[in-house]
Amino acid sequence: MNNIYFITGIGTGIGKTIVSAVLTEKLKADYWKPVQSGDLDISDSLFVKHLVRPETIIHPESYRLSQPLSPHLSAMLDGIQISLDAIKAPQTNNNLIIEGAGGLMVPLNDNELILDLIKSLKVKVIVVSQNYLGSINHTLLTLEVLKANQIEVAGLIFNGTENQESEQYIAKYSNVKVLGRIPKMSVVDNENIKRAGHHITL
Repeated sequence: MNNIYFITGIGTGIGKTIVSAVLTEKLKADYWKPVQSGDLDISDSLFVKHLVRPETIIHPESYRLSQPLSPHLSAMLDGIQISLDAIKAPQTNNNLIIEGAGGLMVPLNDNELILDLIKSLKVKVIVVSQNYLGSINHTLLTLEVLKANQIEVAGLIFNGTENQESEQYIAKYSNVKVLGRIPKMSVVDNENIKRAGHHITL
């Protein structure tokens, strides 16, 4: 049976795309970013494609928005409205890594969030955390929202510089499985993406 994981984070810029590339490579999975908001010439899909094995299938985005803003605002400026009904998971016989945009409470339209997209896709979630002042709070809040919405959490991945105290506290308090920690990379390339996969148990 193939595995489908939705990669969300405790905020923006904490390494979801790096983690997505690592998991895509490790599981020899397909990759899909449903909503790309801004940076279309250097999109997350293109970035992941550059980092993983050439035969990896990168599925096209459901929405490609021109402005590097919250999806609901970028869509409004582009004169469109994001509809969850238009976001259908690609058909594949392979494992699939789905990368979200920002965190759970990022708005897609006036009424729906990334959280609602996860619910509609009915997939397990992997949460990406990064150690910084406030990250314990942000991580535990993210996990609590998933729990309150009865969304299955496959595990937690820490990305970047290690902080044992914070990581141990989060693991103990949340009782969520820690899948591993991806060390900070001096160079982000296929070799280091492959190497990082050895730090993840999945």
